[in-house]
Amino acid sequence: MIKKFLNTFLRQYYESNLNRKKIIAQLRRYHDKKFINMELLSMLLGVFKVQETRVKDIMIPRSSMVIIKKNSSLDDILPLIIDSSHSRFPVILENKDEIVGILLAKDLLKYLAKKNGSFDIEKVIRPSVIIPETKKLNVLLSEFKSGRNHLAVVVDEYGGVSGLITIEDVLEQIVGDIIDEHDSVETSSNIKKIKNSLYSVDGSTTLEEFNDFFKSNYKSTNFDTISGLLISKFKGLPKTHDVINIDNYKFQIKISDQRRIRSIQVEVRD
Repeated sequence: MIKKFLNTFLRQYYESNLNRKKIIAQLRRYHDKKFINMELLSMLLGVFKVQETRVKDIMIPRSSMVIIKKNSSLDDILPLIIDSSHSRFPVILENKDEIVGILLAKDLLKYLAKKNGSFDIEKVIRPSVIIPETKKLNVLLSEFKSGRNHLAVVVDEYGGVSGLITIEDVLEQIVGDIIDEHDSVETSSNIKKIKNSLYSVDGSTTLEEFNDFFKSNYKSTNFDTISGLLISKFKGLPKTHDVINIDNYKFQIKISDQRRIRSIQVEVRD
């Protein structure tokens, strides 16, 4: 039934050349009429999001990358894998700009039962996929699918490594957040008022959305999200509970992990 609905909707979209706002309004009507549930509505809006979002907006920044040095032994690598809980790791020479491949944790399983010290990282590292910061997420998702890759190394305009991104990061933009039944899809769902001058802001909120809501004027050619602004001011990825003061705003990181800032509390001060 979902497939039939999507085919019908997309056919109407292409035939009528609807713009984004009209599409969202139409989706909302479908939801109100019980043709689609809230979960599907959220995912459809996520599809629009990946068409507009660039890799640099959601990538794991260079400072938070968990890497493995090429000269590492198996005994060096295993604790790192266990502690990080990741499944894929960039392998480097001396610094993070010298990535020679990607190591998959599962490729080490065959060595765990061996006791003859035959581990050779050269035999298990796989080629790395290199992409620019400006690539759109929908294009990357298609490339991940066709190339059967799950991780890509992100480089800036000068060829330096600026971070990495996984297929899970991209898919999270589609299925990660479920819209509340009472939220309007045509208003900001990333910024919610808690009380008085206190707000909850999603880490993926764009500067444009933040500026529109708070009547501010933050701009940058290096980043597009409020998280990017905070990371720039903090000179790295802030941790949960860290506080950053910018102008008359007090930003407290509510949820942050090894990948990105997920939730921020913003206090507007006089």
